[in-house]
Amino acid sequence: MADETEFNGVGDQPIQDRYKVSAKKTLDEYKNLDAEDESLAKWKESLGLSADVLPLEFPGDKRKVVVQKMMLIVDTEPEPIVFDLTNEQTIKELASKRYKVKEKSNYKLRIQFKVQHEIITGIRYVQYIKKASIAVDKIDDHLGSYAPNTKTKPYYEVELPESEAPSGFLARGNYSAVSKFIDDDNTTHLTLNWGVEITKR
Repeated sequence: MADETEFNGVGDQPIQDRYKVSAKKTLDEYKNLDAEDESLAKWKESLGLSADVLPLEFPGDKRKVVVQKMMLIVDTEPEPIVFDLTNEQTIKELASKRYKVKEKSNYKLRIQFKVQHEIITGIRYVQYIKKASIAVDKIDDHLGSYAPNTKTKPYYEVELPESEAPSGFLARGNYSAVSKFIDDDNTTHLTLNWGVEITKR
């Protein structure tokens, strides 16, 4: 996965045993933690806790995970289908749209997001798919753990595994999806309602 900053990236080094995180801390608390300790300074740097952390998306923004964009990449289409998730109106409109995907084509999702305020652990992408109100599939993919974004790394981008669109007369038609971004604390950072239409090749 591209640009992933793993929270447990210090591996089996002794420092990991010395600095286990027993409770969530704010970004400022991490920055000021044992400032004179060189080993801890290196550990914090490995998490992306540097001085050039980006400002919030907008003043007073309390969100910790800001999903900016989701791209549906289909091998039969010249360009990705881009979902702009930067405003509420766009997100609401997704529920009524159906994006055409040809049967048996290969497709995958690419997700672009920003983290702010604090380290977020264990982000998962969970998706429930229905056809004619009947559940047909569920996706639960682990995206990783991330520190707040910086000027040198303004966003994170991950790709989900590739899948093949179903085929045949019964498989064609409209599918609705509910997608959620959930972390280790079972906090849901975003819920999306969207859908596709599987068409004949």
